Amino acid sequence: MAIEQAMMQGSDARRSATVAVVIGCGVAAAVQVGKVPIAASMLQENLGLDLAAIGGIAGIFAVLGLIGSIPAGVVIAAIGARSVLLCGLAAIALGAGLGAIAPSLALLLASRLLEGLGFLLAMVAAPALLDRIVAVSARDVTMAVWSCVMPFGIALALLLGPLFDGWRAIWWASAIAVAVLFVLAVVVVPSAASRSGPARTGLMREAAALARRRTPALLTMLFALYSLMFFALFSFLPILLTQRLGVSGQSAGALSAAAAAANVIGNLAAGHLLARGAGRIVLIALAAFVMGVSALGIFLPVLGGWGAFWLCLLFSATGGLIPATLLATARAAARSTSMVPVMMGLLMTGSNFGQVTGPIVVGAVVSAWGWSAGGVMVVAAAVLAGLAAWMLARSDHNSVSEGRKAA
Repeated sequence: MAIEQAMMQGSDARRSATVAVVIGCGVAAAVQVGKVPIAASMLQENLGLDLAAIGGIAGIFAVLGLIGSIPAGVVIAAIGARSVLLCGLAAIALGAGLGAIAPSLALLLASRLLEGLGFLLAMVAAPALLDRIVAVSARDVTMAVWSCVMPFGIALALLLGPLFDGWRAIWWASAIAVAVLFVLAVVVVPSAASRSGPARTGLMREAAALARRRTPALLTMLFALYSLMFFALFSFLPILLTQRLGVSGQSAGALSAAAAAANVIGNLAAGHLLARGAGRIVLIALAAFVMGVSALGIFLPVLGGWGAFWLCLLFSATGGLIPATLLATARAAARSTSMVPVMMGLLMTGSNFGQVTGPIVVGAVVSAWGWSAGGVMVVAAAVLAGLAAWMLARSDHNSVSEGRKAA
C-alpha cells in the first residue's frame, strides 16, 4: 500500500512539474509579444522608426499564425504535442537571437517571422499537451491558468524591459529565457504525454469540417475581436502613458505591466464563474461592452492621465473574461479528443488575426489622425464582439432545439 501511494505521489509530482514547465514555456513565448511595446521608444531612437513601423514589428509576429495555426493543430494531432512544442521553442530562440543582431528593419521583420512561427507552434501545442496531461477534474482550472500566460508574459516583458540598456539586450535576454525553457521541456515533459494517436488520413478534411461549423467559427471570430482590442491598446500603451502622464520610460513600463497583469484577474475569475454555472455568453458580452466603453475614456482626451490609466486596468481585467471562457469552451466545440489541437489552432488563428490587425491599423490611424481614432476602432470591435456573442447564443439555442426534436 505504501509503495502504491509513493508511486502515485511520484506520478502526481511529475505531472505537476510537467504542467509548470509547459505553462512556463507559454509565458516565455508571450514575452516575445510584450517586448516590442516596451522597446518601442528604443526602436524609434535607434532605427528611426515611426509608430506605423513599430506596429508592423508587433503585428508581423502573428502573420504566420494567421495561416499556420490550423495546420499546426493537424500536425500536433498526427505526431504529438511535445515534439511540436520543442520545435516552436527552438524557432523562438533562434528568431530572437537573429533579431538581436539585425542591422535593419527588413532583417528585424524577418526574424520576427521566425519568432512568429515558433510562437504559433508553442501556443497551439502547449494547451493540447495540458489537455492530455491533467486529470479531467482539474482541466478547467488548468485551462484558466493557461489563459493567463499571455497577459503575464506581456506584463513580465513590460516590467523588466526598461532595466536593459537597449532593445538588442532585451532580444538577447528573451532568446536565453526560451532556450532555458527548451532544456527544461526536454528533461521534464515526458514524450508519452504528448501522444495523440497514430497519424490518420483525412485529418485535414476533419479540420476543414470543424472550421466550417457555426460554433467553432464564432469562437474564432470572438477570439480575433478580443485580440484586436487588447493589442490595439497594449501595443502602444507605454508610449500613450508617457505622452498622457509625462512619466519616464521605466515608470511607463511598470504601469503598463500592472495593466497587463490585471488581465490575469479576469482570466482566473472566468474559471471561477464558469465553475459556478455562469453563462458564457453573458461573460463575453459583458466584457466586450466594458472594453468598448473603457476605450473611449482611454483614447479620447476626456479624462486626465491617471483616469485613463485606471480605465486601462478595468479594460484589461474585464477583458480577461473572454479568452478564458473561449478556451474553456474549446473542448466541447471540438467534439472529439483528436480535434482538440485543431480547435486550439482555430482559436490561435483568431488570436493572431487580432495581433496582426490591431497594432498595424491602430499604428496607422493614430499616426494619421491621433489617439482618438484608435478608440473608434476598439469600440467598433467591441460592438462586433457583442453581435458575435448574440449569434453564438442563437447557435446554442438552435442546437438544443434540434436535439429535442431528434429525441
